[in-house]
Amino acid sequence: MTRGIRDRTAIVGMAQTKFGKGLEDSELSLACQAIAGAIADAGLRPSDVDGLASFTMEEMREVEVARNVGLGDITFFAQISYGGGAGCGVVGHAALAVAEGQCDVAVVWRARKRAARSSRVWMQTTRRLSDHYQWARPFGVIRPVDEIALLMRRYMHEYGATRDHLANVAIAFRKHANRNPHAQMYEKTLTREQYMNARWISEPLCLYDNCLETDGALAVVITSAERARDLPQVPVYIHAYAQGLPQQHQTMLNYYCDDPLTGPAWACARRLWANSDIRPHDINCAQIYDAFSPLIPLSLEGYGFCKRGEGAAYTDDGALEWPNGRLPTNTAGGGMSEAYVHGFNLVLEGVRQLRGTSTSQVEDAANCLVTSGEGVPTSALLLRR
Repeated sequence: MTRGIRDRTAIVGMAQTKFGKGLEDSELSLACQAIAGAIADAGLRPSDVDGLASFTMEEMREVEVARNVGLGDITFFAQISYGGGAGCGVVGHAALAVAEGQCDVAVVWRARKRAARSSRVWMQTTRRLSDHYQWARPFGVIRPVDEIALLMRRYMHEYGATRDHLANVAIAFRKHANRNPHAQMYEKTLTREQYMNARWISEPLCLYDNCLETDGALAVVITSAERARDLPQVPVYIHAYAQGLPQQHQTMLNYYCDDPLTGPAWACARRLWANSDIRPHDINCAQIYDAFSPLIPLSLEGYGFCKRGEGAAYTDDGALEWPNGRLPTNTAGGGMSEAYVHGFNLVLEGVRQLRGTSTSQVEDAANCLVTSGEGVPTSALLLRR
């Protein structure tokens, strides 16, 4: 066990824009709105901010963000790659910078304009055959959903999982979104019958096994634990942080290693729990990356909530649902029913749970696991009150 950054920093502010399809604001405008809102929520001034961390997909916007929001001199800035795998990574890197004195107040954000089909990577033909994609795209594995569908078929074959287990995931998260007025699926219920009759996207995955496509932005503010105690919001401490990229991994196409079903979550989890004095059985609620429903059982296994091959069955009997499930998960709706902003909304919901302000509030929640994408080099956080 290593101490690392344990409880030395805290999330003290957060904000998000509205979520939707085809929002008029630019991605930069959305980012600035969320960042300014998070700074105000923290009770700080823009000039207090001297650290920035973002996704590589933000197109190197540190200069524009700092100038437009009126930030102070920036003494730390970083970006994390791999899309959905970066959500916890940007928070972790900002926390490391604050803990080691590279900056005093860091802002982390994700802004996204993805409602337009032309913005999606698999629609951009010039990128379809670049890098490792040349080994899959020409043979019909075009989209991320196709890659995950192949893994799910393998999982079904080996462990007897069924579409009913995937329906458990989709229905639980939709119920949570139906309590969250900011969720894209707030007024749209989902029954098991609707799920089973939905159109295929990539067998065995149907429409409701997929995340949304969302325009919107979110941001959080991180500072030292000492400074956090003097600010207006309940501090949410970053107890532990880790990243994971396993041996012989190939992004999203993890078919060439000894065990394709042992993804980056397993490598990330070993470091996360080593950095923590909290264990899986201690976790009160979880925000698990859900670009596709199969990532939930795979992540439940990777992070140690159940044994290998038991992740699908773990979802039975309302296990993921609030208020009576044994592990209420994605309590704002997640990427499948709240919004898909590369999983950064999961970080904010973890903060809400520990502030006591979630629309599906877990009673006496003292900690929350937040994870980023499974299938890509990933990251995870343990947050606590």
